Amino acid sequence: MSTDRYVSPLSERYASKEMQYIFSQDMKFRTWRRLWIALAETEKELGLNITQEQIDELKAHKDDINYDVARERERQVRHDVMSHVYAYGVQCPKAKGIIHLGATSCYVGDNTDIIVMAEALKLVQKKLVNVIAELSKFADKYKDQPTLAFTHFQPAQPTTVGKRATLWTQEFMMDLEDLEYVLGSLKLLGSKGTTGTQASFLELFDGDQETIDKIDPMIAQKMGFKQCYPVSGQTYSRKVDTRVLNILAGIAASAHKMSNDIRLLQHLKEVEEPFEKSQIGSSAMAYKRNPMRSERIASLSRYVMIDALNPAITSATQWFERTLDDSANKRLSIPEGFLAIDGILDLCLNVVDGLVVYPKVIEKHMMAELPFMATENIMMDAVKAGGDRQELHERIRELSMEAGRTVKVEGKDNNLLDLIAADPAFNLTIEELNKSMEPSRYVGRAKEQTTAFIEKVVQPVLDEHKEMLGIKAEINV
Repeated sequence: MSTDRYVSPLSERYASKEMQYIFSQDMKFRTWRRLWIALAETEKELGLNITQEQIDELKAHKDDINYDVARERERQVRHDVMSHVYAYGVQCPKAKGIIHLGATSCYVGDNTDIIVMAEALKLVQKKLVNVIAELSKFADKYKDQPTLAFTHFQPAQPTTVGKRATLWTQEFMMDLEDLEYVLGSLKLLGSKGTTGTQASFLELFDGDQETIDKIDPMIAQKMGFKQCYPVSGQTYSRKVDTRVLNILAGIAASAHKMSNDIRLLQHLKEVEEPFEKSQIGSSAMAYKRNPMRSERIASLSRYVMIDALNPAITSATQWFERTLDDSANKRLSIPEGFLAIDGILDLCLNVVDGLVVYPKVIEKHMMAELPFMATENIMMDAVKAGGDRQELHERIRELSMEAGRTVKVEGKDNNLLDLIAADPAFNLTIEELNKSMEPSRYVGRAKEQTTAFIEKVVQPVLDEHKEMLGIKAEINV
């Protein structure tokens, strides 16, 4: 490994080998050659003077790319597509005269970009499905574990650990729905020439409109797509890139929200992300167990959310049939957005798969706050015992404030139940009040909602994608 030049952390530390291959030179230039073969086959099938021998020669060299020849040629002509046309022709002397016939650079460049994004979205889809599956297992396991809920990060009416996990899951489910819509809508550019008018094919096929209409559908079918975009300039609309990276930004937002919740819960010592036996939490404080995976999720997620601005601005500033100010930006923003979201999903899968819950700590926090949560039930019990609802409401308010001062100012335990038991207005003993301190009485339908969500919403989606399930994430550092 070279140590004297910059290497992107996205490939060095975060993204999987699978995602790195999708954006590799091999994937790019092998796809270019597949596109040239598809074009030549289509032109042959539609009547141009192209032989099967030429097609076979192209196929024989579709994967053994002579990079050295292409690089040397590009130093001379300063054009990447024509350099690879030349290099392919060196390997295929019989076919060199028909390579790229009638096409412009965007035929290979743009169609490859669409194909690469489609493959990358499929890998993201697979990992997203597995994150949803792991979250649903976690939610089901802890569906009836009462825990304090938080609004404004202040203790609120209890929920369950599993119910909270359904909130994370539902957002990822929305992302999956959006991803599958955009993936299903992707089309190839096809072969439409320098300004999208197919003028070169009008010349090649002597003005035969019906034959020219067959070119794009045939190329799409050979490349595994249903259709091409019906109209274009020289390029496909850059709004396509915007739609794709918006999907990644949505997943990043969901991951960021989940990772933030886990970080806060780890601070409370209620939940903890995986921590390996030999892992070091701090160089100075040896006892620390920092939520570094969740922090990394948040960090990379912010990058992806901001990265989505790049194609939006690029799309908005394209002039007429095309300008080239998209090129350098696309080379950075799209691959790096995918590499980052790939790393994020691997981290999410790793964290959820090893998430540790500490019920005793959760219960301790719950019981410290539960007297406040139970006041409505206590008031109802006191009314049944003959009390006046309006008077009791005011007394509970006053006693709650007094108990709050005891906790915050004096640093003592919550003594609200003792205060209520000592107040004759309530006519309740401490034993009767303690019966109200069962946490499961205050979680509402959290367990039932969790079960229904998993069975009716999540499981059908997992069943539909069962062939994608079962992957395990590996994180590099």
